[in-house]
Amino acid sequence: MSATVSFSVPSPLGPRTVTLAYARVGSGEPLLLLHGIGHHRQAWDPVVDILAAERDVIAVDLPGFGESPALPDGLAHDLSTMNAALSGLCEALDLDRPHVAGNSLGGLLALELGREKLVRSVTALSPAGFWSPVERRYAFGLLQAMRAAARSMPLPMVERLSRSAAGRTVLTSSIYARPGRRSPEAVVAETLALANAQGFAETLRAGGSVQFSDDVPGLPVTVAWGTRDRILVRRQGIRAKQIIPRARLVRLPGCGHVPMNDDPALVARVVLDGSR
Repeated sequence: MSATVSFSVPSPLGPRTVTLAYARVGSGEPLLLLHGIGHHRQAWDPVVDILAAERDVIAVDLPGFGESPALPDGLAHDLSTMNAALSGLCEALDLDRPHVAGNSLGGLLALELGREKLVRSVTALSPAGFWSPVERRYAFGLLQAMRAAARSMPLPMVERLSRSAAGRTVLTSSIYARPGRRSPEAVVAETLALANAQGFAETLRAGGSVQFSDDVPGLPVTVAWGTRDRILVRRQGIRAKQIIPRARLVRLPGCGHVPMNDDPALVARVVLDGSR
């Protein structure tokens, strides 16, 4: 079930109220799920039921994405603010150092939470921040093109394309290696989520100076990369392993940038193993 929670976050202009939308299901140790830029919490739908058999799963819409409003004036969509917002979410929901799994931007945020020792374990799927300058420019250019395409297409066109596997490939092949597996309804919803994401431009702008360069000692870390990732190429996983030498590096054969859709059973197993 969808819900919202509001809490206070400090800013240079004084405390600001942040509101986040989330869905919660299952039982067991808490597991926080974080999506990528331009997406929404439903990116995790293919694996939620598997995870919920062993975990108390909380899938959240990041600020300015999905059903969560953009951050209020005085708060930037940068890493420190996102850390504060996610820490506030955990406190508001009484989550004591949850496990966390994130994809893309969410993977970077998960690693940041791990670096701050705010979580029990980290599973990062194609996390941002391990790029070279050329790779970052390529990824940002592709993301901006995807956003422009989503905003330019009338809803009837999106709905018509979503009804066929070929049309779903047109709409989502940048993020999925197996776009035909995504349901028409999900493809329409995530295309609209990308088009309407209030936090997209500011979050992407803040990411221009991001480079993850710190180890994450003292807790289990898993970094997993799809072999068919077209946005953040898989050699970035090698860099992640060099920076976080104790991390478990896992390849996801046949998976794209958002692997939860491409191989739900494999991704769920990687997340659960990482949180054990």
